Amino acid sequence: MDNIDKDLLNIIQSEFPLSREPFPALGLHLGIAGDEVIRRIDRLKAEGIIRLIGPVINPKKVGYQTTLVAAKVPLKWLDKAGQIISRHPMVSHCYQRDHDFNLWFTLAMPLTGDVENEVRKLGNKIKSETTLNLPATKTFKIGAYFNIDGGSSDLSLRAKSGNPNLSLRVLPEWEGRGNLGSYSDIVNNLSTTDRAIINVLQQDLPLSEKPFDLMSAKLQMDADEFLSRCQNLLQRGIMRRFSASINHDKVGFTANAMICWKVPSDIVDTSGTKIATFPEVSHCYERRTNRFWPYNLFAMIHAHSNENCRAVIDKICSETGLDRNEKLLLFSTKEVKKTRVSYKV
Repeated sequence: MDNIDKDLLNIIQSEFPLSREPFPALGLHLGIAGDEVIRRIDRLKAEGIIRLIGPVINPKKVGYQTTLVAAKVPLKWLDKAGQIISRHPMVSHCYQRDHDFNLWFTLAMPLTGDVENEVRKLGNKIKSETTLNLPATKTFKIGAYFNIDGGSSDLSLRAKSGNPNLSLRVLPEWEGRGNLGSYSDIVNNLSTTDRAIINVLQQDLPLSEKPFDLMSAKLQMDADEFLSRCQNLLQRGIMRRFSASINHDKVGFTANAMICWKVPSDIVDTSGTKIATFPEVSHCYERRTNRFWPYNLFAMIHAHSNENCRAVIDKICSETGLDRNEKLLLFSTKEVKKTRVSYKV
């Protein structure tokens, strides 16, 4: 990759422009033509660096719930178990990790669904000795951003100030808390048009000059109106962002660790809020505990090496005062699946 590639990746993983001609808009800030932007994105996708470009939907606001599942799978079944889980359409992430609980995955279901029963069934299907359902009770941070060395460190800020069509959020956004209401309240908050747009938007962005025109045409809708309604979904928090998903291994972030702490309830909020400020942390949650898993504060760390991950964790412990002896560090040993779930509404 040259520096233009790196600048391009730094922009579009933060936020891709929702405009009629997004590629020339990007090219304006990169000093290249729009068709050159398309060629570069096409090549970066062929090389496995860009996984896809599309929306990140807030599941709670479209009537879905999510959870983290940990499974203790006999080693002889581990690869087969991963294959089974990766075929589940509502699993977005699945990793093997260096622990007795060696298979971890995220699962989404409608709010009206029985998550406990689904987790139990999946555990039986993959021959898990023990299967844990660990839903989040608070979210402090969600969203990965990989600052690729060699790019212009201020590029996103310049893009934001230079073009109203490039409203970039360099740092991942914070998830709102609180009761979102009943299932019927959530569903009734989505109009028929909202639903149609959300469903058609959840695809890999076509690499054509006017990709959103192609999407709006499927709905027989004016393209400007389609994009205006997409912006409205952003403003309402239904769509967290529209952006590229990057393969972190391919851009040098080859180590990722899940760090779990046992934290007294009275300091969870201050600790989670502080941890969320670290750029190496992509996700931070308080999660439900059980007799098999007493750890309640989780953070995901991405770095260039395991040693870098450990250095970040040491710094977190120093700055938060969290007990180093009350933590568990789980490195991923294999990425089984990583994608964005398509939420049918």
